[in-house]
Amino acid sequence: MNYNKRIAANPYIVGTFACIGGGLFGLDISSMSGVLSNPAYLNTFHNPGSNAQGAIVAAMPAGSLLGALLVTKIGDTLGRKKTIIAASIIWVIGAALQSCLCSTLLDRGMLVVGRIIAGISVGISSAIVPVYQSEITPPSIRGRLVSFQQWSITWGIMLQYFVQFGCSYINGTASFRIPWGLQMIPAIILGIGMLWFPESPRWLIDRGREQEALQILADLHGGGNKKDELVVLEYEEIKQQVDFERNEGAKSYADLFKPGVLRRVILGCSLQMWSQLSGMNVMMYYIIYVFQGAGLTGRRGNLIADSVQYVLNVLFTVPAIWYIDKWGRRWMMILGSFFMGVFLSLWGSVDNSPVWVIVNQPAVTRAIIVCSYLFVCSFAITMGPVSWTYPAEIFPMRVRGKAVSVATATNWLFNFALAWAVPPALSSIAWKTYFVFAAFNFAASIHFIFCFPETAQRTLEEIEEVFAQNHVFSAWKIKRDVGKKNLHEVLAEKGDKHSLQVKESV
Repeated sequence: MNYNKRIAANPYIVGTFACIGGGLFGLDISSMSGVLSNPAYLNTFHNPGSNAQGAIVAAMPAGSLLGALLVTKIGDTLGRKKTIIAASIIWVIGAALQSCLCSTLLDRGMLVVGRIIAGISVGISSAIVPVYQSEITPPSIRGRLVSFQQWSITWGIMLQYFVQFGCSYINGTASFRIPWGLQMIPAIILGIGMLWFPESPRWLIDRGREQEALQILADLHGGGNKKDELVVLEYEEIKQQVDFERNEGAKSYADLFKPGVLRRVILGCSLQMWSQLSGMNVMMYYIIYVFQGAGLTGRRGNLIADSVQYVLNVLFTVPAIWYIDKWGRRWMMILGSFFMGVFLSLWGSVDNSPVWVIVNQPAVTRAIIVCSYLFVCSFAITMGPVSWTYPAEIFPMRVRGKAVSVATATNWLFNFALAWAVPPALSSIAWKTYFVFAAFNFAASIHFIFCFPETAQRTLEEIEEVFAQNHVFSAWKIKRDVGKKNLHEVLAEKGDKHSLQVKESV
């Protein structure tokens, strides 16, 4: 067991460092949105039209879809820690190809290949990091720490955008190659830093390495004390759950279709689908197109408007991180999707123009920008963090790696489709595009009301009791205290009377 015990003892460090993997996704979003109006980029890649630009942007989520599917095997074979390190290495390769240190090879083909390879890294890390976080963090703050995945994405978007803008004043291809090359630095930090972090104790127990798992749990939650009540409780719950799941049958994709699991797979995939259909990532990718269509012109004006949106995205994610375990996942999803639908509807209404580009209507331009900001804030404080937290905690151990990867693959599948389809949509149906996404958000809100139970402040094993209540289409009937157990109840359930007596005597 090669890890630093002082790092393991700090839940915020051990629970958030791997989120750099999420930041890589944010870097990629701005690496494209920041160059769409860059003359050097347009000249180098032969002024790509709406369809060609959509294909270039979609190359990354296409690779992410592949990576999210590959992680099922990699994550269960190598473990969570080594898989994150592997993802960081793959990202460095992809970023190197995009920046293309040999400028004579810089063309669309090289750019697309680099984005696909970088996308594979993002797909792997976006699936494995929330699983790793959920398996090593205390239940009381698990949602908060997993939500840092979304916060790191927002930081990646904002920082890369400012780097892109600063470099845009450089003449020639260096204006976009330098920012693309700098993307390697966070991945290098992640890959090297993870060497000092512990492996997931749940994965170790599943591999029969129980003493290693117990020691890591003690270092994570008990100050190194293996007899700490929380440590013993979690260790016994994990062992009990793993033993039960081993008896259920072999690990395979067929397990995803078993009763009790299929429902959760549908929920996880649906949440990731709705997260993309909300239109948020489209706004991040193509914010320049949107504001230009709204009548905002000039480099400085675009910088201010775009940067404000990215800053708001970072700031409004903070309350969600801090209160996600208090507010709960369920109401954040319901209210977030509802308000996003409202602001998109208003946005489409004020943009009711016979042509896409609005000219000499400053009031309409300002209204569109305000609606854009409100939409982004609504996503950042609700759906953003929950979309990563919820799928990472609802699946049984035996299928968690595969199920989370399938849910994440759903995210990338819709990300790929929208990244490619939206530029032509903005060119053809213009402001009506917003009403399409508004309808998706209202549909999502209804789905959340009826089908998504609350999972906040429960251990991953206690969540099994939540889904055992059924209520497939009446999720609101499941109370917040369902599944909660103490150490005595867990040991009594196991039938371990001797351990119970020993604990009582202690």
